[in-house]
Amino acid sequence: MAELQCEPDSPSRLQPVFDLLAWAGYEDAHKPHDSTSDKLAGGLAWCLATLNPSEPKRDVVYFQTLNPDHQMHNIEEALRSIKCPYPLEAFQIRNPESEIESVIPVVQWLRDRVRTFREDRKDEVLNQLQLIRERIAKEDAETKVQMLVSHLRSLKDLEKQELEFQSSSNAIHSKLQTEINELKEKIASGCDSTSLWDGLNNPLSDSAEQLNSARKELAVKLRAILAVKRKLDDVPSQSELVQYERRFSELYAHIQGKHQQTQKYYDTYNALLEIKELMLKETSLLNSISSQFQVAITSTDGRMKLIDSMEGIAKGSQQKLDKVRFGVQEQQKVCDALKERYAEAIAAQRHWYSLLKAFQDECAKNERLRGLSSG
Repeated sequence: MAELQCEPDSPSRLQPVFDLLAWAGYEDAHKPHDSTSDKLAGGLAWCLATLNPSEPKRDVVYFQTLNPDHQMHNIEEALRSIKCPYPLEAFQIRNPESEIESVIPVVQWLRDRVRTFREDRKDEVLNQLQLIRERIAKEDAETKVQMLVSHLRSLKDLEKQELEFQSSSNAIHSKLQTEINELKEKIASGCDSTSLWDGLNNPLSDSAEQLNSARKELAVKLRAILAVKRKLDDVPSQSELVQYERRFSELYAHIQGKHQQTQKYYDTYNALLEIKELMLKETSLLNSISSQFQVAITSTDGRMKLIDSMEGIAKGSQQKLDKVRFGVQEQQKVCDALKERYAEAIAAQRHWYSLLKAFQDECAKNERLRGLSSG
């Protein structure tokens, strides 16, 4: 009598596999001219390279340089090295249509690993951004303040030196003016021109040298003052530091919002994809039973084989249901843990608000006491 047969293989059976690879980020999952085994091997190689970009033998370009047999054997070894819970051998990758039951669990597992890997990378980027923000708010601000204080002290010293130099210049000018007056008196009294020129030449040369030296020193000090002023202009003010902090806070909030929105889309797509897979399996099963039921029911052997097949299907469905229930329980544990952390955070926030209120009250009380004591 006739036995229970499966539907003939067709390329459409692998469509869920290529949908999973496309969702994971593999752009060539729906290339029309590539064979199914090439697209599957390329998608698996891409997932492995994404999960471990530091491993050269898992690079996509490296896989493309190998012949097909070596590609599939390397993929088999790479899956074992990352401890994939579902075995997949090279001949199953070479003939995916007939080995779809072995291919789908591996692709689903890789898809989940890729999603987890990307979420971890996003969390790492957010943590780095937070560390940068804290560093700017703490270390960099203190360093800038210290630099500002140092530059201000240098500027005050230079201004003091400039005042001292100006006083010295005024004293020298007064001395020279006195000598000029004395020279005028000598000329008026009829002093000899030769002796007068000799007496005038030496002080004049000395004065010219002193004047040139003073000009050079003044130019050096002015350049130093201008350099300090430029450094002071480069140091951000308190209002600019506050603006930087506000901008980083807004950027962090924007990234958090985008991350939550993207996570929501991923979860929705994942749920709809699982529903689609279950509906396709249910439709395929019902069509198979409908097409073979009349043939199998006509004999005792056919009925027994039909019963055994239905029991196997029921057992598989029960295993799938147990797996889903286990996943729900794990998600519930994670949800409970997050609720506990949220409750602890709320309690800490309330405690902080109470401390802040007490501190503000004490500050106000202190201000009142200071006002009374000063009055």
